[in-house]
Amino acid sequence: MEIVSYVLAGELAHKDSLGNGGPNGQPGVIRPGDVQRMSAGRGVTHSEFNHAANATTHFLQIWIQPTERGIAPGYEQKHFDEADKRGRLRLIASPDGRDGSVTIHADAAIYSGLFDADERTERALDPARKAYVHVVRGKARVNGQALGAGDALKIEGEPTLTIEEADNAEILLFDLASH
Repeated sequence: MEIVSYVLAGELAHKDSLGNGGPNGQPGVIRPGDVQRMSAGRGVTHSEFNHAANATTHFLQIWIQPTERGIAPGYEQKHFDEADKRGRLRLIASPDGRDGSVTIHADAAIYSGLFDADERTERALDPARKAYVHVVRGKARVNGQALGAGDALKIEGEPTLTIEEADNAEILLFDLASH
Protein backbone atom coordinates (compact mmCIF):
# COMPACT_ATOMS: atom_id res chain seq x y z
CA MET A 1 0.00 0.00 0.00
CA GLU A 2 0.88 3.65 -0.44
CA ILE A 3 0.07 5.27 2.91
CA VAL A 4 -0.34 9.04 3.07
CA SER A 5 -0.65 10.73 6.48
CA TYR A 6 -2.17 14.22 6.67
CA VAL A 7 -2.18 15.94 10.07
CA LEU A 8 -4.98 18.40 10.85
CA ALA A 9 -4.16 19.21 14.48
CA GLY A 10 -1.57 18.18 17.02
CA GLU A 11 1.51 16.15 16.23
CA LEU A 12 1.95 12.59 14.98
CA ALA A 13 5.17 10.75 15.75
CA HIS A 14 6.45 8.19 13.24
CA LYS A 15 9.14 5.53 13.47
CA ASP A 16 9.82 2.65 11.07
CA SER A 17 12.13 -0.27 10.34
CA LEU A 18 13.72 1.67 7.46
CA GLY A 19 15.38 3.97 9.99
CA ASN A 20 13.01 6.88 9.35
CA GLY A 21 11.82 8.82 12.31
CA GLY A 22 14.65 10.97 13.48
CA PRO A 23 18.23 10.65 14.68
CA ASN A 24 19.22 7.79 16.96
CA GLY A 25 15.86 6.12 16.59
CA GLN A 26 13.90 9.11 17.90
CA PRO A 27 10.47 9.33 16.31
CA GLY A 28 9.95 11.83 13.50
CA VAL A 29 7.13 14.30 13.98
CA ILE A 30 4.43 15.18 11.46
CA ARG A 31 2.64 18.48 12.07
CA PRO A 32 -0.23 20.33 10.37
CA GLY A 33 0.86 21.21 6.85
CA ASP A 34 3.09 18.14 6.62
CA VAL A 35 2.32 15.26 4.26
CA GLN A 36 4.03 11.93 4.81
CA ARG A 37 4.13 9.12 2.28
CA MET A 38 5.18 5.64 3.23
CA SER A 39 5.35 2.91 0.62
CA ALA A 40 4.81 -0.38 2.40
CA GLY A 41 6.15 -2.24 -0.64
CA ARG A 42 7.62 -5.64 0.25
CA GLY A 43 7.13 -4.86 3.91
CA VAL A 44 7.92 -2.36 6.62
CA THR A 45 7.29 -2.24 10.34
CA HIS A 46 6.16 1.14 11.62
CA SER A 47 4.47 2.88 14.50
CA GLU A 48 2.62 6.15 14.78
CA PHE A 49 1.43 7.78 17.95
CA ASN A 50 0.38 11.08 19.46
CA HIS A 51 3.64 12.98 20.00
CA ALA A 52 2.19 15.46 22.53
CA ALA A 53 0.82 13.60 25.51
CA ASN A 54 -1.23 16.62 26.69
CA ALA A 55 -2.83 17.40 23.30
CA THR A 56 -5.16 15.71 20.85
CA THR A 57 -3.86 14.63 17.47
CA HIS A 58 -6.32 14.64 14.57
CA PHE A 59 -5.08 13.18 11.30
CA LEU A 60 -6.16 11.35 8.20
CA GLN A 61 -4.37 8.27 6.98
CA ILE A 62 -5.07 7.50 3.33
CA TRP A 63 -4.29 4.07 1.90
CA ILE A 64 -4.00 3.79 -1.87
CA GLN A 65 -3.31 0.60 -3.79
CA PRO A 66 -0.01 0.91 -5.70
CA THR A 67 0.29 0.37 -9.45
CA GLU A 68 3.03 -2.19 -8.92
CA ARG A 69 3.45 -4.91 -6.29
CA GLY A 70 6.68 -5.82 -4.57
CA ILE A 71 8.42 -2.44 -4.75
CA ALA A 72 11.02 -1.48 -2.18
CA PRO A 73 9.50 0.17 0.89
CA GLY A 74 10.08 3.92 1.13
CA TYR A 75 9.34 7.10 3.04
CA GLU A 76 8.99 10.78 2.18
CA GLN A 77 7.75 13.82 4.08
CA LYS A 78 7.20 17.41 2.92
CA HIS A 79 5.62 20.56 4.31
CA PHE A 80 3.02 22.61 2.42
CA ASP A 81 2.41 26.15 3.71
CA GLU A 82 -1.14 27.41 4.22
CA ALA A 83 -0.43 30.24 1.76
CA ASP A 84 0.21 27.63 -0.98
CA LYS A 85 -3.24 26.12 -0.37
CA ARG A 86 -5.23 29.31 0.27
CA GLY A 87 -8.04 29.68 -2.28
CA ARG A 88 -6.70 26.96 -4.56
CA LEU A 89 -6.02 23.23 -4.81
CA ARG A 90 -2.33 22.53 -4.21
CA LEU A 91 -0.87 19.23 -5.44
CA ILE A 92 0.51 17.36 -2.43
CA ALA A 93 0.97 13.79 -3.80
CA SER A 94 1.46 12.48 -7.34
CA PRO A 95 3.04 9.58 -9.26
CA ASP A 96 5.92 11.77 -10.48
CA GLY A 97 6.47 14.13 -7.55
CA ARG A 98 5.70 17.12 -9.76
CA ASP A 99 5.35 20.61 -8.32
CA GLY A 100 7.17 19.51 -5.16
CA SER A 101 4.56 16.92 -4.15
CA VAL A 102 5.43 13.66 -2.42
CA THR A 103 5.76 10.73 -4.84
CA ILE A 104 3.20 7.95 -4.60
CA HIS A 105 3.49 4.74 -6.59
CA ALA A 106 -0.14 4.85 -7.71
CA ASP A 107 -2.25 6.21 -10.55
CA ALA A 108 -3.59 8.96 -8.31
CA ALA A 109 -3.00 12.56 -7.37
CA ILE A 110 -4.01 14.28 -4.13
CA TYR A 111 -4.68 18.02 -3.82
CA SER A 112 -5.29 20.09 -0.69
CA GLY A 113 -7.02 23.46 -0.48
CA LEU A 114 -8.16 26.03 2.08
CA PHE A 115 -11.25 28.08 1.24
CA ASP A 116 -13.23 30.76 3.04
CA ALA A 117 -15.78 33.48 2.23
CA ASP A 118 -15.54 34.51 -1.43
CA GLU A 119 -12.62 32.21 -2.31
CA ARG A 120 -13.65 30.05 -5.25
CA THR A 121 -11.87 27.69 -7.58
CA GLU A 122 -12.62 25.68 -10.68
CA ARG A 123 -10.53 22.76 -11.84
CA ALA A 124 -10.81 20.83 -15.08
CA LEU A 125 -11.42 17.13 -14.57
CA ASP A 126 -10.68 14.30 -16.96
CA PRO A 127 -14.12 12.70 -17.48
CA ALA A 128 -12.37 9.36 -18.06
CA ARG A 129 -11.11 9.40 -14.45
CA LYS A 130 -12.84 9.57 -11.08
CA ALA A 131 -12.63 12.38 -8.57
CA TYR A 132 -13.31 12.10 -4.87
CA VAL A 133 -13.69 15.26 -2.78
CA HIS A 134 -13.46 15.10 1.01
CA VAL A 135 -14.30 18.11 3.19
CA VAL A 136 -11.88 17.76 6.07
CA ARG A 137 -13.23 20.71 8.07
CA GLY A 138 -15.63 23.60 7.60
CA LYS A 139 -18.17 23.61 4.81
CA ALA A 140 -18.36 24.42 1.10
CA ARG A 141 -20.47 23.97 -1.97
CA VAL A 142 -18.83 21.47 -4.35
CA ASN A 143 -20.35 21.13 -7.82
CA GLY A 144 -23.58 22.52 -6.42
CA GLN A 145 -23.70 20.15 -3.44
CA ALA A 146 -23.57 21.59 0.10
CA LEU A 147 -20.96 19.63 2.06
CA GLY A 148 -19.84 19.86 5.68
CA ALA A 149 -16.92 18.49 7.67
CA GLY A 150 -16.57 14.77 7.07
CA ASP A 151 -18.72 14.79 3.93
CA ALA A 152 -17.44 13.51 0.60
CA LEU A 153 -18.52 13.61 -3.01
CA LYS A 154 -17.67 11.08 -5.72
CA ILE A 155 -17.54 12.63 -9.18
CA GLU A 156 -17.62 10.64 -12.40
CA GLY A 157 -17.97 11.82 -15.98
CA GLU A 158 -17.95 15.54 -15.16
CA PRO A 159 -15.50 17.92 -16.86
CA THR A 160 -15.19 20.48 -14.03
CA LEU A 161 -14.90 20.68 -10.27
CA THR A 162 -16.15 23.91 -8.65
CA ILE A 163 -15.58 24.82 -5.00
CA GLU A 164 -17.41 27.91 -3.70
CA GLU A 165 -19.41 29.38 -0.80
CA ALA A 166 -16.87 28.07 1.68
CA ASP A 167 -16.76 28.66 5.41
CA ASN A 168 -13.34 27.83 6.89
CA ALA A 169 -13.11 24.77 4.64
CA GLU A 170 -10.16 22.44 4.20
CA ILE A 171 -10.69 20.16 1.23
CA LEU A 172 -8.87 17.19 -0.24
CA LEU A 173 -9.33 16.23 -3.88
CA PHE A 174 -8.35 12.77 -5.10
CA ASP A 175 -7.86 12.33 -8.86
CA LEU A 176 -8.16 8.58 -9.38
CA ALA A 177 -7.97 6.03 -12.18
CA SER A 178 -11.38 4.80 -13.26
CA HIS A 179 -10.59 1.09 -12.84
